[in-house]
Amino acid sequence: MRETLGREVVLEKPRDRSFGHFATPIAFSLAKELKKSPMVIAQDLASSFEESDIFSSVESVKGYLNFRLSESFLSEYAAWALQNTTEFAKGDKNGKILLEFVSANPTGPLHIGHARGAVYGDTLLRLGRHLGYDMTAEYYVNDAGNQIDLLGLSIQLHGRENLLDESVEYPESYYRGEYLDALARDAMEKFGFEIFHDESRRRELAMWAKDEVMKIIVKDLGDTNIFFDTFVYESTLYEDWERVMSKMGEGVYEKDAKVWIASESKGDEKDRVVVREDGRPTYLAGDIVYHNQKFERGYDHYINIWGADHHGYIPRVKAAVEFLGYDSKKLEVLLSQMVSLLKDGEPYKMSKRAGNVILMSDIVEEIGSDALRFIFASKKSDTALEFDLAEFKKQDSSNPIFYIQYAHARIKTILSKSSLSEEDILLAPLEGLGENADVLLFDALLLPEVVEDAFNSRQVQKLSDYLKALAALLHKFYYDCRIIGTPNEAKYLKLLMVVALSLKTGLGLLGIEAKEHMSKEDES
Repeated sequence: MRETLGREVVLEKPRDRSFGHFATPIAFSLAKELKKSPMVIAQDLASSFEESDIFSSVESVKGYLNFRLSESFLSEYAAWALQNTTEFAKGDKNGKILLEFVSANPTGPLHIGHARGAVYGDTLLRLGRHLGYDMTAEYYVNDAGNQIDLLGLSIQLHGRENLLDESVEYPESYYRGEYLDALARDAMEKFGFEIFHDESRRRELAMWAKDEVMKIIVKDLGDTNIFFDTFVYESTLYEDWERVMSKMGEGVYEKDAKVWIASESKGDEKDRVVVREDGRPTYLAGDIVYHNQKFERGYDHYINIWGADHHGYIPRVKAAVEFLGYDSKKLEVLLSQMVSLLKDGEPYKMSKRAGNVILMSDIVEEIGSDALRFIFASKKSDTALEFDLAEFKKQDSSNPIFYIQYAHARIKTILSKSSLSEEDILLAPLEGLGENADVLLFDALLLPEVVEDAFNSRQVQKLSDYLKALAALLHKFYYDCRIIGTPNEAKYLKLLMVVALSLKTGLGLLGIEAKEHMSKEDES
């Protein structure tokens, strides 16, 4: 179509399917350039498609161009998809992208707020890789600064109180939770009970403990089918501090015994401190060195997924990137909002294991990884999310992930009941199916467009919405149309194979298993 019209064309999916499969308002955008009315332009363009094998009709309607794909084209495309299942919905995009996400402080297990950013990042990663991008998943470990020292202190106090039966006085801010039990016991076994009293070894204890916490974090992520290619530790970056500061040039200056970044000149609200009076670097200092290291690795694009509370942090980091001599437009920051959790309509009770948060691992244990991933991929990441665990434990159509997985399993069950061979089914042409089947086939073959749109817009929930809609069409078709033992059995089964391929591919891109069968209890 681009070749015919000589430019990129925005295609829309008409709400009224009687208008066709796609529509475009391009005639309106060409009106000023061609000095003609959109209706005349649309009529001229429609006539240029008369010889096309792809479209059965191209019509001009009130300045819009409406396209209906031919049955032969859809049949050939479906046949190709079933013969090339691993290539279906893939792209040939080029470019290296560094995607940094989660990056939670290694001071305790992941909570559900971290889980939302983790699922969002991993889904975006899967979509991008499927489209052909060379993407690296990276975790930035903040293992320098006060929070690590506080971890060491928290373990010392926890050990003295719970293992040595001493009376201790906790500071206003400290880490708590059941995970500290295991850390304190392991610390006593490794270092001896003296470690709980020795302030001079607190940093040593803290650095050991953060590595142990990272093991917990990596396991929790792995249990949710999330894996990273690289880990960068903040503590290793500061040896490069002087060199990076010299690269910043006039972007940094000294005032009041502090070092500042002149971020206000780059659009920030004000300049920011990067080194305190006592010589300790701020959190921003580590980010400056880290982003310099990122850009020196030579990626084409950089994506950071941060919690929504870091919104104000974006201008100062982009300012640093500019001062370092790089194009800040190559740095894209996406935000992930926090989560409210209910159970049977009531606020979810926090676990004593977590201290004061809801652990990601608790939710995975309660509803499973598939449900957790679907929840966090079902709404825009930068909007508030509230969900009820009870909904995702139900084994019926009110549970969206059950509804989709059941659609896939239902197709596999129908296929197993047929006496036709797979070869017979694959040889059947998908023409003359009837209106409802045509709609189902077209929507099943839309997955490539959905995948690209979900990635380009950074809205992974578009894939979740698509799978729910496709599952609904499948279930409706199942109830409305008899399949086994009819003259169209081979055609219908081939159609269902295409639907199953889209469901399985789409679920895989969400990091979710496409079930081959459901238990008797599930099917009731």
